[in-house]
Amino acid sequence: MSKAEGRILLVDDDPSLLRLLTLRLEGEGFQVLNADCAEAALELLQKQDVDVVLSDLRMPGLDGMSLFDEIAKRNPALPVILMTAHGSIPEAVAATQRGVFGFLTKPLNNSELRDILQKALHQSVPEQSDWRAGIISRSEQMEEVLQQALRVAPRDVSILITGASGTGKELLARAIHQASPRAKQPFVAINCGALPEHLLESELFGHTKGAFTGAVTEHNGLFREADGGTLFLDEIGDMPLPLQVKLLRALQERQIRPVGSSKTIAINVRVLSATHRDVQQAMEEGSFREDLYYRLNVVNLQLPSLEQRPEDIPLLARHALQQSAERHQVKVTRFTDDAMQLLTTAKWPGNVRQLMNVVEQCVALTHGPVINAALVEQALTQDSSYWPSLTEARDQFERQYLVRVLQMTDGHVTRAAELAGRNRTDFYKLLKKHQLSAQQVTDDAD
Repeated sequence: MSKAEGRILLVDDDPSLLRLLTLRLEGEGFQVLNADCAEAALELLQKQDVDVVLSDLRMPGLDGMSLFDEIAKRNPALPVILMTAHGSIPEAVAATQRGVFGFLTKPLNNSELRDILQKALHQSVPEQSDWRAGIISRSEQMEEVLQQALRVAPRDVSILITGASGTGKELLARAIHQASPRAKQPFVAINCGALPEHLLESELFGHTKGAFTGAVTEHNGLFREADGGTLFLDEIGDMPLPLQVKLLRALQERQIRPVGSSKTIAINVRVLSATHRDVQQAMEEGSFREDLYYRLNVVNLQLPSLEQRPEDIPLLARHALQQSAERHQVKVTRFTDDAMQLLTTAKWPGNVRQLMNVVEQCVALTHGPVINAALVEQALTQDSSYWPSLTEARDQFERQYLVRVLQMTDGHVTRAAELAGRNRTDFYKLLKKHQLSAQQVTDDAD
């Protein structure tokens, strides 16, 4: 890693350790700025841009957690790593739940320090993150997905993005577009489940004047609107079968025929699609064409749920707070510790979208600069923006059922399969679908 790729602000009140760590980090190729207290670090941050803050936890005046709180108000996306000679597991857990990127115990292990700095830099360095600027994350699971996306973005292949509602499928599609050679051309999105069949066909392929009642003018359609760029088909699993045939033909022949026209029009469009549905099951049921699936699913990117990336919750909550406060022009600056604790331990069936809505409610209802736990609890209780689709509700029940039946049989898969009325092979397929294992369920129960 070159110096230009990593500028670290090192904060410690021990001069000898400060000097030693500076030499060690510079030897690794990082550019290092020094501060001997939190107050000096905050002054430095007003003048200099850094990629990571590495700070001692115990210091006179403002301690490391207080420094983190101040940084989080000013720049929520800046990773902060804390060091302490008095580390304990509860202390580390509390720090990470509040949004601290990492926690190291002195004396520092060289490889652990290097690894955590590199992970932090993957989140922070602008050269690596411009294309994904709209995606707020530091979790390893999300990082893996984003690195896959970055690798396939320059290749003109179709990508199917899967994941539950509210996980950010359109955001990922926009990021892929931004990282592709088509970035300067249009990005056009449509929800395939939001329109009836005849309107969806017209929206996608266009229509001629007089093609049907109400078609008083010619309409180009989204394929032509996206020409040269990217067309994002959200909830592709809800597309009616007759339209699936027409879409497949358009993708194979790279040309479309508007409704009411006898002429075909050449198109140059990259298609990205997304769904929260189980497309394999839809194909088995005959509601989704297998040939279209393989045409759209050249590469599959699976977005994790918010429950699978809990370390992102403080980061997302602070980002939402900052955006909402600016939008409503109110001076709301932070969450109390117990309020953040509630957010990080809450279940988020509506994922990031639901979290954003809860924060928005808190900002709208608060009378002061700080959001407390009572307000978060009220917003969580009253939040009615999320209602699962039938497919999502079924999937949630199915997962809970699998967990329960494995707990009842102490993780014995054969007995669990018998209780569920399934053969072993089918039962294992269900476990794989929900990313479960018998060992994981029994460990969690313990």
